[in-house]
Amino acid sequence: MFAMRPATEADTPAVAAMITARCDWMEQQGLESWRENVDDLAGQAGSGFMWVLTAGERIVGCTTVTAQAPPKDWTLQEAEEPALYLFTTVTDPAYREHKPGTLIALWAVDQAARQGRQWVRRGCFFPALVEYYKTQGFALVKEQDRRAGHLYLLARRAQYLDLDSLGLTTTAPGQDTEG
Repeated sequence: MFAMRPATEADTPAVAAMITARCDWMEQQGLESWRENVDDLAGQAGSGFMWVLTAGERIVGCTTVTAQAPPKDWTLQEAEEPALYLFTTVTDPAYREHKPGTLIALWAVDQAARQGRQWVRRGCFFPALVEYYKTQGFALVKEQDRRAGHLYLLARRAQYLDLDSLGLTTTAPGQDTEG
C-alpha cells in the first residue's frame, strides 16, 4: 500500500537519500543527474508544496505541486485555467516495478479533479521523459527553447480516479499512513 502525504521539514533527510539513490541510478544509466542539487531539492520538503509517496514509513517518491503557472511556460489564457503543476518529481529506483512516478501522476490527476481544476501540467527537458509521461496520459502541448535547454510542456485533463484500486491513499498531516 502506498500513500501520498504532504512533506514536512523532518522528511528532508529521507527525501535527500531517495533523490541520491535516483542520482546513482541515473548516472549508472549514463544520464545527467541532479546530484549537485540534492540538498536544494530535498530542502523543498519544508516548503509546503512538496508531497511524498510512502510505502509504509519509507519515502519512495516526491513531487512539488503548485496551483500557480510557471512564468513564461503557459500563455495568460492557459494560466487562467485552473490547474495543478507538477515539478521535480523524483522516485526511488528500488521501487521501479511499482511505477511510483505513475502513481504520483495519477494521484495529481485525481487531486486536480477533487479540487475542481481542469488540468495537471508539467514540463521536462528530456525527450525520453516526454515519452514516459505520455504513457501516463499526458499530451505534449508545446515546446520552448530556454537557456537551460529545450523545454517540453505537457498536460492531462483532471479526472476522478479509483486510487484505492491502485493501492494508493492520500493522508493528511498527522493521519495514520496505513489507512
